[in-house]
Amino acid sequence: MIAANNVSVIREGRSLVADADLTLRPGVFTIVIGPNGAGKSTLLKTLSGETVPDRGEIRCHGRPLSRLSALELAACRAVLPQSTTLSFPFTALEVVRMGAIAHGSLDPTRAARFALVRVGLDGFEARPYRALSGGEQQRVQFARALAQVPSPVADGLARCLFLDEPTSSLDIGHQISVLEIARDFARSGGAVLAILHDLNLAAEFADHLVVMHKGRIVSEGPPLSTIDDPIITDVYGISGAVGRMPAPDVPFVLPQSRHPAGAPAR
Repeated sequence: MIAANNVSVIREGRSLVADADLTLRPGVFTIVIGPNGAGKSTLLKTLSGETVPDRGEIRCHGRPLSRLSALELAACRAVLPQSTTLSFPFTALEVVRMGAIAHGSLDPTRAARFALVRVGLDGFEARPYRALSGGEQQRVQFARALAQVPSPVADGLARCLFLDEPTSSLDIGHQISVLEIARDFARSGGAVLAILHDLNLAAEFADHLVVMHKGRIVSEGPPLSTIDDPIITDVYGISGAVGRMPAPDVPFVLPQSRHPAGAPAR
């Protein structure tokens, strides 16, 4: 669906993304991991069309991304940024309606209400956005993205969700809910690219895992063959302990999906 070929992004003489090749495919939930400053967000912004690469090319359904109009881009992908600051006193419903309007919905208010229900914010429609907690604001923004691409496939073409640290302000329960919705989007024929810092959640939800370090993709593939002790050591600079429990007197909590992999959500 969206393919990057030898993409590089350079700012002030520093390579933020170097020679990246990555394809986001319909039906695949791709998760990018890596330390701070690895280039993850820059890669996401470049693939979504927000940042123009200095070298290489990105195509969406075979067309150069640079040739798509803003309207065409909005119709094929939605972006949840790492953080969003709003200067005007919008309500939660008004924020989500922006996504529905970008989609071209005939009834953006109804579409926005439905998206809020999907993220567990039914009854929040009239709440001032700036008065919400950080986690609630994050879910409102996720609802906005869902309202922009309400169906994973339109006119026979897959759409894409770009999620930059979508779980950063959420409790464990809502982290699972957001990732389940994203996984269902992919299972229904869409493409998803998410950036996560929680390696356990990344391993559970990713169909395709991408590891970035110093602007480069250093490993990619199924989680089982991608996350190992050498990768943890090389990328994060710590001793890896993949597949082993920590000290006996230290609790280990691995949040797990309410629906086993391969089972449809109810």
